[in-house]
Amino acid sequence: MDILLRLLVAVGLAVDAWVHWDFAPEMEPGPRGAGGAIPGDDLFRAQAILAAVAGVLVLAWARKWTYAIAFLVAGSAVGALLLYYYVDVGRLGPIPAMHDPHWYSEKTICLIGEGVATLAAAVGFFVVNRLRTQE
Repeated sequence: MDILLRLLVAVGLAVDAWVHWDFAPEMEPGPRGAGGAIPGDDLFRAQAILAAVAGVLVLAWARKWTYAIAFLVAGSAVGALLLYYYVDVGRLGPIPAMHDPHWYSEKTICLIGEGVATLAAAVGFFVVNRLRTQE
């Protein structure tokens, strides 16, 4: 079960990383520091990098802390995707307005990957010690 959870988290986060990296050039780049907002392309690249690193961490070390990091990265991505789809919150501090009420296949793929990674990371967090003692 340990390897299955690790693979589910890693593959889900890999999908998240791929979609965000692929979409980064299409996001509003804007001039650096314009009004204090972080450019959208930088946010998408940062999410891609965080997702990739979290996936590698879980593959390399299946520990509570790596599952917790993966859960936070994937869960926050699910939350942001759904929030910005349903609600036009405008700009939130340095985060630019990113409302996107359109749904397309890449968004579905990303949501599935992030959702699977979130759930698998949560399960992994709670069972990782039990799995290690059974080995």
